[in-house]
Amino acid sequence: MAEQEQSIRKLIASVSADAQKLMKAQTELATTEFKGSQREAQATTGMFAGAAFTGLIGAIFILVAIAYGLVALGLPAWAGFLIVAVVLLIIAAILGSLGKKRSKQIKGPELAKSEWDRTKKMLSGKQPEVLPAQRTTQVLQERAGDVRKAAS
Repeated sequence: MAEQEQSIRKLIASVSADAQKLMKAQTELATTEFKGSQREAQATTGMFAGAAFTGLIGAIFILVAIAYGLVALGLPAWAGFLIVAVVLLIIAAILGSLGKKRSKQIKGPELAKSEWDRTKKMLSGKQPEVLPAQRTTQVLQERAGDVRKAAS
C-alpha cells in the first residue's frame, strides 16, 4: 500500500512538472507572437503619426494660403502656398491609406491561442490526441522568417 502511494505521488509530481513545462512553453510561444504583432503595430502607428503630422502642416498651409488670398485677392503668392498645401495633403492621404492597409494585416497570437485551446481540451478530457497542432506551410514560413530576422 505504501508503495502504491509513493507511485501515485510520483505520478502526480510528474504530471505537475509536465503541466508547468507546458505552460512555460505556451507563454514563450505567445510572447514570440506578440513581439511580431507589436512590430507591425509600431510601424502602423508611425504611418498614422506621419499622416497626422503631414495633414496638420497641410492644414496650416491652406489657412495661410486662404489668408494671403483674402488679403491680396489675386496676387500669385497665395497660389504657391496653396500648391504646397495640396501636395502635403496628398502625402497625408497616401500615408493614411498605407497605414490603414497595414493595420488590417496585424494578427494576434493565433498559434498560441490554438495551442492553449487544445491544451484546455486535453486537460478536460474532451480531446484524446496528444499530437501538436497542425501548422500550415504559411505559418511555418512566417516563423522561419521571424527566426531569420532575429538572427541577422
